[in-house]
This record gives sequence, C-alpha cells and structure tokens, in this order.
Amino acid sequence: MKQVSYRLLWGSIVLLWSCMLLAAAPKNTAPTPPKSIEQFTKGMQKHSGFFDIYWDSKKGKVFVEIKAFDEEFLYAHFLKTGVGSNDLGLDRGQLAPTKIVRFMRFGPKVLLMQSNQDYRAETDNPAEALAVENAFAQSTLWGGTVQALTGDTVLVDMTDFLTRDSHGIVKRLKSAKQGTYKLDAKRSAVHGDASKSFDDNTEFEAVLTFQGSEPGNHISSVTPTPELLTVRTRHSFIRLPDAGYQSRDFDPRSGGIYLSYLDYATPLGESMQKQLVIRHRLQKKHPERAISDPIEPIVYYLDPGTPEPVRSALLDGARWWAEGFERLGFSNAFQVKMLPEDADPLDIRYNVIQWVHRSTRGWSYGYSIVDPRTGEILKGHVTLGSLRVRQDMLIAQGLLSPFKTGDESTDVIEQMALARLRQLSAHEIGHTLGLIHNFYASSKDRASVMDYPHPLVKLNAAGEVDLSDAYAVGLGDWDKVSLAYLYTEYANSSQEKAGLDAILDKAAADGHVFIADRDARMQGGSHPNAHLWDNGADAVSGLEQVLAVRQKALSQFGLHSIKPGQPLFKLEQLLVPIYLFHRYQVEAAVKLIAGVDYRYASRGEAQAENSLVNADRQRAALKILMRTIQADELAIDESILKLLLPPPEGSFRHREHFKNRTGLNFDALSAAEAAARHTTSLLLNPQRVSRLIEHQARQSDMPSLQEVISTLIDSTWKAKWPNPYQTEIQRGINWVVLQELMQLAASDSVSPQARAITFQQLQKLATYLKKSKNKDAVADAVAQQAIRDIKQFMEDRKVPKQPKPFTMPPGSPIGSHSYDE
Repeated sequence: MKQVSYRLLWGSIVLLWSCMLLAAAPKNTAPTPPKSIEQFTKGMQKHSGFFDIYWDSKKGKVFVEIKAFDEEFLYAHFLKTGVGSNDLGLDRGQLAPTKIVRFMRFGPKVLLMQSNQDYRAETDNPAEALAVENAFAQSTLWGGTVQALTGDTVLVDMTDFLTRDSHGIVKRLKSAKQGTYKLDAKRSAVHGDASKSFDDNTEFEAVLTFQGSEPGNHISSVTPTPELLTVRTRHSFIRLPDAGYQSRDFDPRSGGIYLSYLDYATPLGESMQKQLVIRHRLQKKHPERAISDPIEPIVYYLDPGTPEPVRSALLDGARWWAEGFERLGFSNAFQVKMLPEDADPLDIRYNVIQWVHRSTRGWSYGYSIVDPRTGEILKGHVTLGSLRVRQDMLIAQGLLSPFKTGDESTDVIEQMALARLRQLSAHEIGHTLGLIHNFYASSKDRASVMDYPHPLVKLNAAGEVDLSDAYAVGLGDWDKVSLAYLYTEYANSSQEKAGLDAILDKAAADGHVFIADRDARMQGGSHPNAHLWDNGADAVSGLEQVLAVRQKALSQFGLHSIKPGQPLFKLEQLLVPIYLFHRYQVEAAVKLIAGVDYRYASRGEAQAENSLVNADRQRAALKILMRTIQADELAIDESILKLLLPPPEGSFRHREHFKNRTGLNFDALSAAEAAARHTTSLLLNPQRVSRLIEHQARQSDMPSLQEVISTLIDSTWKAKWPNPYQTEIQRGINWVVLQELMQLAASDSVSPQARAITFQQLQKLATYLKKSKNKDAVADAVAQQAIRDIKQFMEDRKVPKQPKPFTMPPGSPIGSHSYDE
C-alpha cells in the first residue's frame, strides 16, 4: 500500500510540473497593436493647439499628442500659487529657468530631451555643428511609452511629468531648514480644467502637496497645516519664434542684460565666447520713416487684483517707458493696459505686472522668458511685493511725525509712497525690457530708474523735513542711452556697429558711466560712485545731509509720530528706519576710503585708466564716518526712551525691531551697538584694509591703515562724554570697535602686513588703557577686561568669546537680493 501511494504521489508531482512548464512556455501569438488615438481618447476632453492635449477626467490623466519628433520648442514652468514667505522665495508667479527641448522617439519609448545651449557651432557645415552637439552632455527631462498611435502621430501620458516637484520645493525647504518634505502623490493631481492649448503655446497646470515633518518657523507662519504644503504649478510648451529676429551683440558699457555661450566655429584668434543682449522684437512698419508704428507693439498688462491708488501709480510708472521708445522713432510702441478678465497672467502671450502678497516685506523682481538661441524676450513677467509701499509709508510717517492734533491729512505720506511705486514699476519693467542695474546713476542727478533710489529727503528753508522731491519722475538720461542701444533699428550690420558705438561714445562724453551689481554690492567695494540706496555726486556731503535729516526727524519723534489710539509700542518699529536712516549713505561714504574710480572700457578708448580717490576726499569721508560711531549721534533721547513701552498682549517684537538684552524693555545700548557695528565692519573690511596698504605704498599722501585705525580708536576708546548715559553708549560702541579689530587681525582674507599693523594698533590700545587713570569703577573694569582680551588674543590668535553681537534689523528693501530689488 505504501509503495502504491508513493507512485501515485510521484505521478501527481510530475503532472503538476509539466503543467507549469506548459503554462510558462511562450505563446505563439502576435502582440496586440496599440489603439488609434481616436479610439484611445474617446470620451476625453480635447484642447487643440500647438500640442493637442486630452484630459481624461475619469482617471485624472493628461495625454499629449506628438506629431513631429526632433523639433525644438521652449519649455517654461512657474509657481501658479505661492507660499507667501519672502524668506523662502517661493512666490506666486515665480518663473524657473527656461529650456530648449524636443521629443525623441526610440521604439515604444518617448523622451523629452533638453538641448545644451552653452556650447554651439554657428556654421553652415552640419557636420561641424553635430560634432559640437555630440561632444557635450544633454539632459533627458522625462520618459514615457506610446499609449496610442495614428500613423506617425503618437499619444503619451505626461501626468507624471506635470505632477513632479518641478520647482525644487523640497530642496528649497530643506536648504532653508524648514523641515523634511516629500511630494505626496495621493494628494497631488493634474488640474485638467486649467490645462489649455493655443496656436503657439500649450499650458498645463498641476496641484502638488508636500508632506513634511518638523516644519520651521517660516513655513509654519504661512501654511494652515505646516506638515502639508499645497501649491499649484504651471508648465508651458511654447513654439519657438521664427527667424525674423535679429540678435544684437552685448557691450559691457551698454547696461543691457546678456546671455552667453561658446561658439566652437569661431575663427582662430578670435574669442569663442559670444554674448548677446536680451530684448523684445520691435520693428517699424515703415522703416524708411523717421517715426513709425511698430509691426507689433510691446504691451504690458497689470494684474487686476491691484487696488487703487496703487493701480494708478503702477500704470503711471510703467508708461514712462513709452517716452524712451518714442525718442527712437517708434510711435505707440510701448503700451500698458489692464489684464483682461479672461486672461491668465502666466500665459506666454501676455507681458504681465503682478501684485504679489507675502507675510513679510521683500524684494520685487523682473523676470523674462527668453529664447536661449537668440536673446529674444518672449514674455516679461514682473513681480511687485505688496508690503513695500506700507514700509515706505512708515518711513515717511517717522520722518514727519505729523499727528500734532491727530486729524491731519496723510496725503504727503501717501504721495511719497506712491512716487516710490511709480519708480519701482518702471524699474522692474526695465529688467524685462533687457536692462540691468546701473548703480552709478544716482551720482549723476538720478540718471536712471535702474538704480536703487533712497528717498531724497531735504530740510527746507524753515528747517522742516521736505519729501516733495523724494523720488524722481520719468526715465533718466541713462535709461534712454541703454534703451537706444537695445532697440534702435539699423539697415545693416555695419551701420549697426557704427551706430551702437556712437551711442556709447556720446554717453561717455556726456559723463555717463555704467557700473553694475557686482561692483556696487560688495561690502569691500571700491568704486566711489557705485552704491545702493544713496543720493548725490559726493558721498560725504550726501551723508552730511542724511545725518541732518535724521537728527531733525529724531528731534520731533514721539507721540506725534503715531495716530491717536495707536499703542505706544508702535513707536519702536517706527523708530528703526529713522534711527538707521543713514545706513546706506554710510556704505557710500566708506567706499571712498581706499577707493578706486574706474569704468568698463576697451582698448583705444580715452580716459580708460582707473584712478585712486583723492587723499583729502578720503580723509573727509573718514571724519564724517566717525560721527556715526559716537555717543552723541547714537544716543536716543530720554524723551523718546520714556515712550518706548514693552509690547502689549497680542503684540510681539520681530525682526523689524532692534534686538535687545533687556527682556521686554527697549535696549538703547544694543541699538547703538548695532549701528556702530555697521560702520566699523565696513571700514575694517579685509579687502578695503589691504587696499589701504597698497595705495599708501604707491602714493605716500594716501591714508595709511595705521591712520585709519588710530582715528577709529581716538574717536571711540579715547572719547570723553559729559554724562553717564552717553558714556555708557560709548562703552558699548568701544567694545564693537575692539571686536571688529580682533576679527580683522584673525581674518584669513587680510594681507600679512595688515595683520601685523592691526596687532600693533591693538597693543597700543592696551598700553593706553594700562596708563589711563580711571576713578570710575565701571570704566576701570571695562579697561581691565579689554586689556585681558587683547593679551589673550595676542597669545593664542583667537578672538576671545564675547557676548553675541547684534546686527541691524533688515533695511532693504526700504532682506536677500536677486534680479532684483
């Protein structure tokens, strides 16, 4: 029985195994051919246009019909909705870098590939161009499989491409230390009803949700449930423009924004680097006429969500550019309108000015969608931060303290803020027309809206604060130069070269100089006329004027600075921009010290050499800078201090307030320290200090580093004041100076000579303090501690641990930066 059972069991196993092998054997049947596009998309919503797209509302998928492969088009993507935090920079309407892409098919696979525009061969030889193309990597942005097929036209599912983290939000939040997030596919979807197609562009929209843990303060302050962040993104497939656009070479003197690439077909002996200005296509209907309408005007549209009176101010400022184009012989070439109700601000067909809200004030921007091949601007997109105008009104309010009875008109305050908005509108549009900042312009009678303007506030004949000329009106002379370089039409290339050179030569003869961001933004910068937020041809007299206005504003600051019924705590925030009203003019004045005057130039130009700033001018700058670190300038009057009450319930100090060491109470000493640190750190910048040594060696009358440091010490540690309050303010300033001197000596960036001189000056300070006879116990304690710190620093070359230094509250824009402001 057992033997029979074993045989039966073995037979069953063999039979089962045979069945399994038979089932696993390949079937000799032909693969099912893909459905036609018509069959596959039956019942779906179709949008016809540049790309025909289909929305499957049942499955939540978007399908794209591809009729031709290996044909380039432009891909752009935006944030449709923002996060609302200036610190994170994820704003509504934010544009990511645009890309030249094309679909490629490999059997059943379809890839979306990005061309490499940085390396090219501009040649009639196809093999030469292909050799360069094959030499450098490309990028594949997406891959999918053919879903349906009709002839040579295929259908692909691009849902996963549209619902990915295209804007790099996860990376941005991580780098900002706002938590660890990941895209949640279950809570993300294509917004099919918002996806559309037009003749020259196809638009897709998606809703993305990011789930995270340990959210930071910034993301928590703007998101209802900080662990779940939802935004919408926009993707645009854009037809590349035709060949009718004529590229224009960039000249570093022009003030234009450029794109750059290497051309490997360049003849030997010539530079391979090519630079083209970016600009809109603008051509006359009748080029033979001196004045003609354009074939197609440049039209900008304002966000209808902009309220009055802001709306009118932005429209007024934007229209300033019309004058510039009229001077070039274009009538009706630049227009500004309200965006139609049915228009989408992110649609490639509209140049748009968006009014964008954030939880905190921040920068405004001028972006452009540009054809990377030629530099042609296809869409200008301006982002204007809505809280900027409110800060400008606070500044005007603090300067005037106008509420003597409480029912005074605030029209003067509002008009100053609206004047700033007009300038800001023109400024950001200027970027989208192809213009870069010119930070020299403020020294030449406010010659450009592309500078950063500090309000030009004066004291009138009666000694009262006057805001009537706070901001300039209209384009400046430099704007007209730069616009002429970009948009003047010429009959041929030889006329163009001669004409453009003539524009820049005349500008130079008229005294115009172009100095851009890098030169002006460096804390160790040397150009005596390239600054942000300054006024006037002479930084010293500019600082004198600003200090006089500051003094007047502080003298009347108090109960009249706020409206009746407002909490007194409001005064503290209002005080900050007035107390620090001189901060930017300090940056301008300090650049005179070890300053170098220069401009961008080429061989053959006259007066192209740089020159050192005159020694007397440097010493005048040093003298007035010392005023900004002395107790009588930085001590807040007792009448103001009595009114600076702690925040009431429901109110809090934030970064717009001075930091303090005194709990809920205002800290007058820390405010003075923060202001003094600003001046001192700029003055003792390692680059500036190293230039001082070089310049004095080249020209013996120039200020030496020894002179600068000894002047600094004489003005602080050796200064005497008549009352205990000023004396204590000065002691805090003195500690700032000592800390900055030790930081300088310990810096890896400073020259060996500068380090040696700074050590010597510190030793001299210690010797002076040892010899000083201090009857005051606090003065003696401070002196002894300073001596110990200097001794310790001399021994181990490490800055002794100090109380945490306080910095000023953010000022720009009146902080981070970009294009732009």
